Amino acid sequence: MICKVIVDISNSEVDRIFDYSVEDGLEISKGDRVLVPFGNKKLEGFCIDTAEKSDYDVSKLKPVIAKLDDFSCISEEMLALMRFMKEKFYLRYIDCLRLFIPGQMRGGRVRELKRLYLRLADGFTDEERQKLIPSRARRQLELVEKLKEGGEYLSVVTEEFGASTVNALVDKGIVEKTDKPVYRKPYDSLDCDANKVKLTASQQNAVDKILNGEKTVSLLYGVTGSGKTEVYMNAIDRVLKQGKTAIMLVPEISLTPQMLRNFRARFSSGVAMLHSGLSQGERYDEWRRLLSGEAKIVVGARSAIFAPLKNVGLIVIDEEHDASYVSESNPRYNTCDIARFRAEYNGAKLVLGSATPSIESFLLARRGEYALVSLPERISRHGMPRIEIENMSQELICGNNSIFSRRLEAELRKTVENGNQAILFLNRRGHSSFAMCKKCGYIAKCEDCDVTLTYHSVDNMLKCHYCGKRYKMLTQCPDCGSKEIKYGKIGTQRVVQELEKMFPGVGILRMDNETTTKKSAYLDILGAFKAKEAQILVGTQMIAKGHDFPDVTLVGILDADMSLYFSDYRSAERTFQLVTQVAGRAGRSDKEGLVILQTYSPSHYVYRYAKNYDYLGFFEKENNSREVTGFPPYSTILRVLMTGEDDETVKNCARNMFVDIRAYELENKNEFLFLQAMRSPVARIERNYRYQILMRIKREYEEEVTREVYRIIEQNKTRGVSVFAQINPQSMS
Repeated sequence: MICKVIVDISNSEVDRIFDYSVEDGLEISKGDRVLVPFGNKKLEGFCIDTAEKSDYDVSKLKPVIAKLDDFSCISEEMLALMRFMKEKFYLRYIDCLRLFIPGQMRGGRVRELKRLYLRLADGFTDEERQKLIPSRARRQLELVEKLKEGGEYLSVVTEEFGASTVNALVDKGIVEKTDKPVYRKPYDSLDCDANKVKLTASQQNAVDKILNGEKTVSLLYGVTGSGKTEVYMNAIDRVLKQGKTAIMLVPEISLTPQMLRNFRARFSSGVAMLHSGLSQGERYDEWRRLLSGEAKIVVGARSAIFAPLKNVGLIVIDEEHDASYVSESNPRYNTCDIARFRAEYNGAKLVLGSATPSIESFLLARRGEYALVSLPERISRHGMPRIEIENMSQELICGNNSIFSRRLEAELRKTVENGNQAILFLNRRGHSSFAMCKKCGYIAKCEDCDVTLTYHSVDNMLKCHYCGKRYKMLTQCPDCGSKEIKYGKIGTQRVVQELEKMFPGVGILRMDNETTTKKSAYLDILGAFKAKEAQILVGTQMIAKGHDFPDVTLVGILDADMSLYFSDYRSAERTFQLVTQVAGRAGRSDKEGLVILQTYSPSHYVYRYAKNYDYLGFFEKENNSREVTGFPPYSTILRVLMTGEDDETVKNCARNMFVDIRAYELENKNEFLFLQAMRSPVARIERNYRYQILMRIKREYEEEVTREVYRIIEQNKTRGVSVFAQINPQSMS
């Protein structure tokens, strides 16, 4: 037999299938991990197929050394997904395969955890046991009776009955010790009280329309607080009763424990969790539970779309518009595309849920390609919180240089005095966005990346938010020696410092990437806020969606303009979505909510629509703008990114590719709207120089053009240069 193997090396030069022979006695199946000789090394690899014959001389083929697991870890479905991803996103085989298993399995860095287990040995009748155990050995008799009900871990039995009792029964052969797997369960201490909710007529109609409709994909368009989670859980419940499995995705790791709590309360141990914040052992064990079928539902962030579930019946992507569902680092992919593939492969339903759907998704629903399912009202029957817009330019004219407008400060004081809670949103972590010399204009930048450093006051360090490198804070300018250092725009740390001056003794919590490095940090911060140990929560976008705090009556958006003036065609859409999502955290129970939105552009049309929660009005305007300008969804943006350590080599590679793509474009002008090559906006990251080729393609020619561009990339491969492709990238940096 011939084993067709992808070796575990992420290198374009070996990104192909290698044939190995399989010697008699070694059973290898498609989907197995194997150990194979490669050059003068022994490497891990994946058997993606088997065959009786090879195109090569069989006598010269090297044999597979060993099978690495006692189970197949890659299913037929995932092998089909691998081929789809390679063709769609220009990925290497191995980069796709690595997504399908816990990374720690590679190299044997994590294994199954086993504990000694006691059980009654087979082959004994009750009479035979009684003959072997003296009547005076009461504890031995009691232990045998206990083990008749089922086995138990050795440590538990030893603590209750003593080691001598256990050893006596083992020596007589009545009881035997075995190894039993122990699953490391993430968030085991979560409080999961079941709370059965009766669906409203709108929710029940939504469930029926999703599961019984003709369309594979449904867009669940529901305002914040409309009960989308209950719709998801009821739909999943019905799918499970049909003997199928389900995938539930959320955009932020911070939302995963909260969603897991809801799902465990409803579905008990049938729920597993997958995300990057788990320990190595936890992630491996949760993956094994899904692979074995012990768990039927996976809850998690983006990576959970690759869960090894079989017979998937429903996939849910909550907050489908969120940019986190698009992987911006290698391997680059769009989660929604993966979800559609898996739904079609399994004959499953895919639900995209959002209060502010992406322009593309809502357009497809309008056209009838997706089923449009609406939840127009909040469960509480209370209206959406009132949004008031504060003109920060006017505040400056009136002499207020504070982070907070006078209106927001007054409402904060009122909220604290009334015993209610407030959330303050600022999508910038750290103390200040940069440190600059007032005298000569020097700005501190990362040595390895072409980006400014952010000042973090807690540890008095400058940090690069691209590579993570840390630098000592400037005490004087390295260029001119001046000690006058100016800080840039404020971050969450600085907001907390200002609040502590304004409200001494009031509990204030901060939630951003700096404060959530530990796995339990999300739960600790959100739990403390829910328990009212603090009255003010300051955070970045991780507090903007999904959280439900009944005592939050005030939300402050400190700098709504942050995402508005990015050189990105999605900037208006993202700002509208963010404002609406953050505003939805207020007034979720029987208390009225108020949102103070601070901006230097109060007359911008985005805020006019956001203030009235007018998604349909915003969609019409934005959709019309995209159609006129020819931006997605009326075209497809394809970005080819080249990186490498030698600037000239990367530049030449980019130039050669551009020449060939330009030649193709000149022959097929009607397929292109735009084509240009340039240095990337962030010219260097982690000492790698970056160049890009950008093209806008007419939507109907997307597959044809991307296929040709990928062929040109293959033709122009250059040693020392990594090339990546991105379709409609979330960031052009």
